[in-house]
Amino acid sequence: MTDAMTDAAPTLPTTTTGRLRWAVADAATIALRALHHWARQPTQVVAGLLFPVMLVLLFGYLFGGSMSVPGGGDYREWLMPGMFVMTMAFGIGETMLNVQQDAEKGITDRFRSMPLARSAVVVGRSLADMLYSAMGLAVMLACGLAVGWRWHGGAGAAAAAVGLLLLLRFSVLWVGIYLGLVIRTAGAVAAVQTLLFPLTMVTNTFAAPDTMPAWLGAVAAWNPLSATVSATRELFGNPGVGADWVSGHAVALAVAWPLAIVALFLPLAVRRYRRLER
Repeated sequence: MTDAMTDAAPTLPTTTTGRLRWAVADAATIALRALHHWARQPTQVVAGLLFPVMLVLLFGYLFGGSMSVPGGGDYREWLMPGMFVMTMAFGIGETMLNVQQDAEKGITDRFRSMPLARSAVVVGRSLADMLYSAMGLAVMLACGLAVGWRWHGGAGAAAAAVGLLLLLRFSVLWVGIYLGLVIRTAGAVAAVQTLLFPLTMVTNTFAAPDTMPAWLGAVAAWNPLSATVSATRELFGNPGVGADWVSGHAVALAVAWPLAIVALFLPLAVRRYRRLER
């Protein structure tokens, strides 16, 4: 019996190619686990996808009539790029909660005791959340088209705008993974989630920074999310692209900010996972 059990034990790869395949397969398994979890709880998924739609209807129709677009133009066309960005940013809370719940339930410890690639859990989590975010972005694009938003540039510019939105989501995803590994209780997660609202509201999404008090306008203009908002407005050909320095370099900043966030939080998340002590 001992010999049979020994023969059945998994043999870890020793070559670089074998380890890479092992890591990819394990990450895919973790990602599929998340997809199966969503399939069992479709109400939670649908509610998460429809929340940004509710915000579009709230701000676009309830407050939109009293808002003016810098330089003129339709307010809902001006609003939608900002709502796309908010949808990507809100993903921090979802990622953080999922990671924290896995840790609290002991699932993370179970993964660590298995012969999984060290990177599999965090990479698998990121793959699943990126897929979910792509679904959310598709829902928001459809919602924008339904309320009258259109892109006026070419297909290449529109694809570049979508790429910037997904790059932003990829960057904040690692913030969510790191915070989910650091925060131990659901109550603390909820407290951190409340901070997402000022982070996403104090931007150029709903109003131009130059209409705000000087100090608040400066915070809104230099908010990393504002760079992606301005860049997507420019690439989609929507109104409201400012003439300030930040708006003039929006595309470059929309690439630089997410890359800086990834460079900081990806290694922090991986290091935190490797050093978990429960």
